[in-house]
Amino acid sequence: MDFGKVLLKIVGLAKDAAQDYIENSQKEARPTQQAQARPSQNYAAPAVEKEKTASEWNAYFKEILMSEFPSYTIRENVKVTDLVGFVADECQLYTTRPTQVYKAEWGQPYTFVLESDGKAKGVVMLGNGHSHDAGVKYLIARMYTEKLGIPYINFYTQMPNERSYVIGRIRKFMG
Repeated sequence: MDFGKVLLKIVGLAKDAAQDYIENSQKEARPTQQAQARPSQNYAAPAVEKEKTASEWNAYFKEILMSEFPSYTIRENVKVTDLVGFVADECQLYTTRPTQVYKAEWGQPYTFVLESDGKAKGVVMLGNGHSHDAGVKYLIARMYTEKLGIPYINFYTQMPNERSYVIGRIRKFMG
C-alpha cells in the first residue's frame, strides 16, 4: 500500500466517525416524547438555601454554644495573646522552614473560646474553604492551643454544619 491509499483510508475512517458523532448528538438533542407528570397547582418548589454570611455563622454557633454548653463562659474573637501572652516560639509549622520564630500576636483570633473558672477549656474556629486552616495565622493559633493542651475544634462554614453534628463534635472534643 502506498502513502496515498493509507491517507485516503484514514480520512474515510475519520469521516465515518464524525458522521456517527453528529448523528448521535442530534439524537440526544431531540426532546423525548415521554409523558411527564405535571406538578399540581399547589406544588411549591423547594427553597434554595442561601449561603450564610460570616456574621450569620457566628450567631448560629454562638447560639448553639450558649444553649448547649451553659456551664462555659463563651468569649468571641479572642486574640491568641489573650490566652498565651506575648511570646515568640521557635517551631516548625512548615517543612520548608524547620526553625522559624512565630509570634503569638501573628495568630488568627479564635472565633470562640469556651472558659470555665476563668480558664480556657476549648476553642472553636470557623473558616471558609478547605484550606483556610492551612494559613500561617491559623497554624500559629492552633499551635498555641496544642501547647496549652486546649482542644481546638475547627468547622468549615461552606459545609452544612447541622446542629446535631456541631453539638456532637464539640462534646467529643470537650470530653
